[in-house]
Amino acid sequence: MGLAAFIVARFSRLLNSPCRLERRDGTEWDRKEIGDYGERVAAAWLRALGAKVLYRNFRAPHGGEVDIVARKGDLLMFVEVKTRREGTRYRGLDAVNASKQALIERGANEWLRLLGTREIPWRFDVIEVYVEKGKRPRVNRVENAF
Repeated sequence: MGLAAFIVARFSRLLNSPCRLERRDGTEWDRKEIGDYGERVAAAWLRALGAKVLYRNFRAPHGGEVDIVARKGDLLMFVEVKTRREGTRYRGLDAVNASKQALIERGANEWLRLLGTREIPWRFDVIEVYVEKGKRPRVNRVENAF
């Protein structure tokens, strides 16, 4: 286990707890609930690594969206989160196609416009969250994904 994985596992209750993937009445979560859970896991993972989560689910007025806007030091990260059940055939990264990238880029451009500058370092990351009932979520970050 690398240092980053050790820190995350040690200090984040959400990341260290087994996935429920079901409601209190025993029915399984739908895709939206699984996706929301993955976004919470990704935000906790970023915080555990020392990043500050600035905004979740940013929606630009003229189209464009970013799941998580975070900052670590001087670096601004626009993060797309893809949650998958363990054992699925395709990686979360595979779902971030050209049209999805354009949507994220529009959201990022609006965020930078609101800041009033593009003269800061920034990048696009994809965080893949893999879940399986009764097991801890597994997180993989692809830096500079596109």
